[in-house]
Amino acid sequence: MTIMGELATSEFSHEALLYRDEDAYLNVITAFVAGGVENGEPVALALPTDRLVAVERVLGDIAAEVTLVDMTEAGRNPPAILGGVLRSFADSRAGRVRIVGEPIWPERSAAAYTAAVEHEALINELFAGVPAMILCPYDASRLDRSVIDDAAATHPDLIDETGRYHSEAYDPHAVIDGCNRPLPVPAGAPAFRFDLHTLAEARRFATAHAECHGIARERLKDVASVAGELTANSVQHGGGSGTLWVWHEPSTGAVVCQVDDTGRHTDLFAGRVPVPPDQFGGRGLLLVNRIADLVRTYRGAAHTATRVWFAR
Repeated sequence: MTIMGELATSEFSHEALLYRDEDAYLNVITAFVAGGVENGEPVALALPTDRLVAVERVLGDIAAEVTLVDMTEAGRNPPAILGGVLRSFADSRAGRVRIVGEPIWPERSAAAYTAAVEHEALINELFAGVPAMILCPYDASRLDRSVIDDAAATHPDLIDETGRYHSEAYDPHAVIDGCNRPLPVPAGAPAFRFDLHTLAEARRFATAHAECHGIARERLKDVASVAGELTANSVQHGGGSGTLWVWHEPSTGAVVCQVDDTGRHTDLFAGRVPVPPDQFGGRGLLLVNRIADLVRTYRGAAHTATRVWFAR
């Protein structure tokens, strides 16, 4: 795959690379990185482990001038990518930056994929006006056609073997709406109804059930922290009370906690990006996204459900 001309040079660009073989993948990404280094622009690579190793090897000495991020770890929970990877890199550098971010790969679970495609759709609004070039690779030979269709809806421009072109299907808001799916709790899952006076009991309920389901002892403090933040958030913003569930998910082996309340969650970036230093509160969901292995939120008209996964 050869792409004529430099990548988009507007204030902000967000392109999907639809590659079908490793040569195409490496050729476009190394050219993107080399162009940034030659221009004196900070460059970051946030890729799954094996892809990161392959690109680093091809870059050779240039790799020393690039920030390398293992997306398998840093992006295991997609809602943490915007603030923890993309904006943290862009905001700490002067001038235009270049980022290659691959948040979607074939081994992603269905729940993680929904979170990742929502993340892709939100990039456009959060980076509007920011001097950044973001390139997102998609393995078109292994990913389902529906995933490629989502990439066309979340990226203004696409690159494939035919070249670069504008996406006629670009519609990130429709993708965000489609990702906002109800989160029904499995029948028989243990439940705890909490309010202001029972927040401590809610944390103990979460850790006790997580331990019964095999969560490592050193991670129980993470379960307690997340349960504490979510239940306290429900009391403060979700009608003063809520319900906490904990169960084991056989398909992933994870322990799952969910908090439902009657609040209305309207801020799509809450918990994804840091709040201003002088703002009171607003850091609890950020902590949840950094600690949990996966977070999904359903935003209803008068109902919010937040589900978190902890790998055992």
